[in-house]
Amino acid sequence: MTKNIKEIKINTSYPSIEDLRTKAKKQIPRFAFEYLDGGCNEDVNLHKNTKEIRDLELLPYYLSKHTGSSMKTELFGHTYDAPFGIAPVGLQGLMWPNSPEILAKAAFEHNIPFILSTVTTTSIERAAEITEGKAWFQLYHPAENRLRDDIIKRAEAAECPVLVILSDVPTFGFRPRDIRNGLAMPPKMNLSNILQVFGRPQWGIETLKYGIPNFETLKPYMPKGLDLKQLGKFMDQTFSGRLNEEKIKPIRDMWKGKLVLKGVANEADAEKAIKLGLDGIIVSNHGGRQLDAGESAIKPLTRIAAKFGKDIKVMMDSGLRSGPDIARTMASGAEFTFLGRSFMYGVSALGKAGGDHTISLLKTELQQVMEQICCEKVEDFSNHLLNK
Repeated sequence: MTKNIKEIKINTSYPSIEDLRTKAKKQIPRFAFEYLDGGCNEDVNLHKNTKEIRDLELLPYYLSKHTGSSMKTELFGHTYDAPFGIAPVGLQGLMWPNSPEILAKAAFEHNIPFILSTVTTTSIERAAEITEGKAWFQLYHPAENRLRDDIIKRAEAAECPVLVILSDVPTFGFRPRDIRNGLAMPPKMNLSNILQVFGRPQWGIETLKYGIPNFETLKPYMPKGLDLKQLGKFMDQTFSGRLNEEKIKPIRDMWKGKLVLKGVANEADAEKAIKLGLDGIIVSNHGGRQLDAGESAIKPLTRIAAKFGKDIKVMMDSGLRSGPDIARTMASGAEFTFLGRSFMYGVSALGKAGGDHTISLLKTELQQVMEQICCEKVEDFSNHLLNK
C-alpha cells in the first residue's frame, strides 16, 4: 500500500516542521521535549548541522525541457517512493506514547524505510509485523557476544532486510538538560518532572493508555522488577558502544542481509567499512548529540561521497529538517537521507496523525523543489549544486 504524490494531504495548520516543533513543545512535558530537541554540551554542532546544509544553494534551469519529476529511489534492491526514511531514535515512547508504532505504520504506507533502534519502546517483532518485514533494525552493540547473536537472530527471523550497526556512541554524550531533568543514566522522575506531566494531560492520558515506556526489544534479557537505578546499571553493563573492525567482522559473517554502518564521520572509517564488506554507510554525528566539537555531518558527507560513492551506498542523517534540506543533501552526494527529530516533532504534535502528516509534508516540499529546479530524477540532484 503506497500513496501517490497527488493524493497527499497535509494538515494546513502545520505546514512546516518548525510548526510541528512549536506544537510539540506545548504538547509534551518539558523533560521529554528537551530530550528530543537538545544536543550535547553547548549545542554548537546541533545548530551547525542544519546551518551548514542550508548554506548550500541549488541551481534551477527554467528553460530546460521538463517531463515531470519522480522521487522514487532504488536502494538495496527495493524501490522507495522518496529518498528519505525515518532514522532510529531511542526512547520514542517517552516523547509520545506508541510513537514507534505510529511511525512504522506511516513509513510502511508511504513506502519509505523505518529504522528501529535497539533502545526504543517497541520490539523488533512488533515493528516487523506492522511493516510486513520491511523495517530496518539498528543494533546498539552488546558487551556479550551471546546477546549480540541472539538479537541478530531475532532480526533475521523478523525478516529485517537491513541491519544497521551504530558506531558513534562509544560513550554517552554530555547533555546538560537531560542531566538536570533526571534523564541521564540512571534516570529518575523528580518532582519537577511530575508537575510537568500534570501540565500535559493529553500526554498523560496516552501514557496511561499505552503504559510506561520500556525497552521492549531488551525485555527478554532484563531481570524482572528493576528499579530505575538498577536499570541504569543494567544498560551500562549490557552495552559496549565502541565498535572496531574485530567486532564488525563476526556480524558481517553472521548477517546475510544488507549491512550498514551508521555514524561514519571521516574517510578512514568509510574505507574500513568498504574493506569489511559492508553494503552502506550513514554519515552522521548522531544529530549533534555526541561531539559538540566535531564537524557538521554535511562536510564529511561531501568528501566521502566524492571519494567512495562508487564503492558503497553513501547515506546521511543529522541536521535535515525539510524537503529543501533533503534536496541539498542529495545534491551533495548522498544516495539516501534519514531524519529523526522531524518525525518525532510530528507525532508529538499530532499523535496518530503525525507520521502520515510529516511524511506527506516532506514529500510535498521535496517534489516542489524538484519541479522548481527542473530535476526529473533524484540521481540528477548533483547537477543542480551551485556551491561545488
